[in-house]
Amino acid sequence: MSNAPLMPMATAVWLVENTTLTFKQIADFCKLHEVEIQGIADGEVAKGIKAYNPIISGQLSREEIDLSSKDENRPLEIKSSDIEISNEEKKIKKYVPLSKRQDKPDSALWLIKQHNILKDSQIARLVGITKNSVTSIRNKSYWNYNNLSAKDPVALNLFTQKDLIEAIEKAERRIKREKKLKEKLKQTGINE
Repeated sequence: MSNAPLMPMATAVWLVENTTLTFKQIADFCKLHEVEIQGIADGEVAKGIKAYNPIISGQLSREEIDLSSKDENRPLEIKSSDIEISNEEKKIKKYVPLSKRQDKPDSALWLIKQHNILKDSQIARLVGITKNSVTSIRNKSYWNYNNLSAKDPVALNLFTQKDLIEAIEKAERRIKREKKLKEKLKQTGINE
């Protein structure tokens, strides 16, 4: 089969790191030059390329690798060309349907009312809108302010309760630091 695997360089990195296959076998399978595979093994080529496991993607089986590991003249056979790409580590940006997009400014309003110690940048990060939007909601100049109704973002599934607690704790630490600084300034006789 002349199919090259998905992400040949990343697959080669994985094969170099996780198998005892020869450079030639890996090069032939990944449709790369043997010198490139040698370079990967030496750490000179593919710096910063994340290894891609061809077993997870269904391009290779463990048995296939084992058979070729035992016989250096046996080429690796790619499984199928209808490959499913799965990379669990990537954080997937969820598509937000139009009907739920209004939930973001509503949630920002709720956070401003319920947890006014949160900075606009924190609210923006949590809810997934711009800091400018949060600021305009806070000072009631948001274009659609009169139609906003405060809604709990955790209930709307925009983020978790844990995310909210962490943000609040961070804000409380910031306020403590600011208080200490003000007291320190007062003690030294510097008034703003």
